[in-house]
Amino acid sequence: MNELYTLLVQPFIEFGFMRRGLVGCLALALGCGPIGLFLVMRRMSLMGDALSHAVLPGAAIGFIFAGLSLPAMGLGGFVAGISVALIAGLVSRFTSVREDASFAAFYLLALSVGVLLVSKYGSNVDLIHILFGTVLAVDDAALLLVASIASLTLLTLAVIYRPLLLESYDPAFLQSVGASGGAYHLIFLVLVVLNLVAGFQALGTLMAVGLMMLPAITARLWAQSVGGMLLTAIALALSSGLGGLLCSYHFDLPSGPAIILFAGSLYLLSLLFAPAGGVLPRLIRQRHLAH
Repeated sequence: MNELYTLLVQPFIEFGFMRRGLVGCLALALGCGPIGLFLVMRRMSLMGDALSHAVLPGAAIGFIFAGLSLPAMGLGGFVAGISVALIAGLVSRFTSVREDASFAAFYLLALSVGVLLVSKYGSNVDLIHILFGTVLAVDDAALLLVASIASLTLLTLAVIYRPLLLESYDPAFLQSVGASGGAYHLIFLVLVVLNLVAGFQALGTLMAVGLMMLPAITARLWAQSVGGMLLTAIALALSSGLGGLLCSYHFDLPSGPAIILFAGSLYLLSLLFAPAGGVLPRLIRQRHLAH
């Protein structure tokens, strides 16, 4: 028992930065888990990755004017992410370029501009901080922002849950009853960008999408109902945050990559053992039906 206490509990009892990191991961799990699942269900996984890179130039501009100030970088990142989403949508609507290709083009432009701005007006340490984050360095203001975004996300999803789910699976039916799927799509994109802004302080612009997508993809291997997948995605995201923080503490690893690597490990294990979509359970069921 003492060994388990030392391994799992003691770091959070003794160190305030570990407790703040855990609270930050809990808030990110509550917001990013459901958003990631809807991205997967709407076949927008790569769009989430594109938007995570799109916030970089805005965060860089906020950094130029205010330094490593979370409000300034967060506001800049939000404006940049929404701008890229709207411009990419307009390009796909008025040209022959598909939306996914348009997002890919604009996120590459945004990523390169952001890296150039931080490199020119900051240092390599600043660039690494913005790209990869550090969840163990979040302060009370950052926790308040992340918790506020998670609360807003859950409340908004509760209000638009049914039409958003219908628009994900059957947009034609939603239009037939007179509802505007475009409005819900726009609200959803705003929530995606907000949660990426919440995540980049802790995980960086390159890693923020990992805690959004990996638990959501893994959840589909464990549950079949939407409600079950939502709860599973949140639980997996929180487990990834907890496991990644402990690995970071005990093995002296960067916290952001450790969290995403832990989430990736859960995904790889689920590919083998998850009851709803894992390889081994499917092989067992096939052999059972064959006999």
